[in-house]
Amino acid sequence: MAFDGIVIANLVKELNENILNGRISKIAQPENDELMLTLKGNNGQVRLLLSASASLPLIYLTKENKPSPMTAPNFCMLLRKHIANGRITKIWQPHMERIINLEIEHLNELGDLCQKQLIVEIMGKHSNIIFCDADGKIIDSIKHIPAQVSSVREVLPGRMYFIPETQEKYNPLKTSEEEFVDKVFAKPQNLAKCIYTTYTGISPVIASELCHRAGLDADLPAAALSPEERLHLYHHFSWLAEDIREGKFAPNIIKKGKEPVEFAAVALTQYEDLETISYPDISTVLETFYRDKNIYTRIRQKSVDLRKVVNTVLERSRKKYELQLKQLKDTEKRDKYKVYGELINTYGYGLEDEAKSLTALNYYTDEEITIPLDAQLTPQENAQKYFDRYNKLKRTYEALTDLIKETQEEIEHLESISTSLDIAVSEEDLTQIKEELTQFGYIKKKHVGKKAKIKSKPFHYLSTDGFHIYIGKNNFQNDELTFKFASGNDWWFHAKGIPGSHVLVKTNGQELPDRAYEEAGRLAAYYSKGRENEKVEIDYLEKKNVKKPNGSKPGFVVYYTNYSLVASPDISGLTLVAD
Repeated sequence: MAFDGIVIANLVKELNENILNGRISKIAQPENDELMLTLKGNNGQVRLLLSASASLPLIYLTKENKPSPMTAPNFCMLLRKHIANGRITKIWQPHMERIINLEIEHLNELGDLCQKQLIVEIMGKHSNIIFCDADGKIIDSIKHIPAQVSSVREVLPGRMYFIPETQEKYNPLKTSEEEFVDKVFAKPQNLAKCIYTTYTGISPVIASELCHRAGLDADLPAAALSPEERLHLYHHFSWLAEDIREGKFAPNIIKKGKEPVEFAAVALTQYEDLETISYPDISTVLETFYRDKNIYTRIRQKSVDLRKVVNTVLERSRKKYELQLKQLKDTEKRDKYKVYGELINTYGYGLEDEAKSLTALNYYTDEEITIPLDAQLTPQENAQKYFDRYNKLKRTYEALTDLIKETQEEIEHLESISTSLDIAVSEEDLTQIKEELTQFGYIKKKHVGKKAKIKSKPFHYLSTDGFHIYIGKNNFQNDELTFKFASGNDWWFHAKGIPGSHVLVKTNGQELPDRAYEEAGRLAAYYSKGRENEKVEIDYLEKKNVKKPNGSKPGFVVYYTNYSLVASPDISGLTLVAD
């Protein structure tokens, strides 16, 4: 997620195309560190969002509006006083920095033409929106930075604005082969780090991309490259710089399944195993990426408590399971004690008083064995002692066998809930998972009012050939799909031997083409614990052959005849239906 100088360059190009010479018709400050400018530009009315949030600084064009406070903050009022109805005359980026300068022309109270600058700095926790006069003197800023906070630069009314040079970096658009070789390869660091610490606006992602394009290992020490490899890397660097100078951008988002993992203003060939979605402009990329990413982030945050409950119980169950297996192993000698008792009863009549052992032929194995004896007991008492041990271990074995089965089922149940948490995409999904945990006593039940209706629905895909495919998001939905929604001739898919969703293909009495089996298999692989693997084995069969044992936990089924296929957990290209 690199909001780097290249993304800024793409934004500057887009802003020049859309709002240059546009008039500012409205200024709002929806948040303490955020502005929303409504502009009448070349393509009609558009809004420009400027955010100096420390956690998520942003700038992009949008059609969406945001509610503003009833009383406008002071910074917003100041901007309205000076630049309301002003015209944007220049938009530029200094030296590939993560900075956008908006030069604005307006009339003052006397009707004289004046110039102002609105400077947006997208620099992580140091992000700011600074309002200056034509000479670069700060009029005000959305964040005040006194000397106590920063010894590098004060951002206060009356101070002169300047870009702090805290690192010795060079402009990638003005570099030469000689400078590139001298500066990049002189550092005792890996190749990617040498690039992004040498040049302004180059993020670690872009540095790794350059290495990938050049066929070089980004983690390789820079000094290890041959002269030919250095020249080859420079060529790729200069080609990228040329694309930026000429405004040749390719805004895109990289997705892993449905989750956005990266975005850029240039093609990222290093993610060839993931899905790349191209967009017409960088504003759409930024708005889409952070909106979708926020959904996944919010769900992960809200699922933390549920995950903690599941992981705690799962760890305890696994420890219990290991202990039970160890105890079960100790019962393996029970049959030996039974044989000892039988052999003592058979051959013990000839023993001398206070004998400490009996050597006899084991008629089960036809081998001679020596049986330890208690010299204080009679042969009959020794035999009974071994029979007692046998019976005790036998009872332990029978009890442990049932307990181990219960513990194993509990572990499988909890692992299936953990997988459900992995694929949850909404708060309704988490509510249904929480209900399952409460129903089985893992979460204490709270007595509240009327139970809210859960709106969570299974995933719904449409195959290439037009067949409807449904995937349960949790165990309740799995049961509902398989035993209430499905018809007998529908096809049922599940990852073999691991937790995963029930995947159902509705046939409506038709014959499924091979492609539908393959696509359903991919979905079953993706919505399972094996989604990180290259290949997952999938069981599939007609739904009428899937059975649910009496008293079994939600989502648990059995089947005895099935087909198998191996599928990749790659669902790119499959159509998710918005129900």
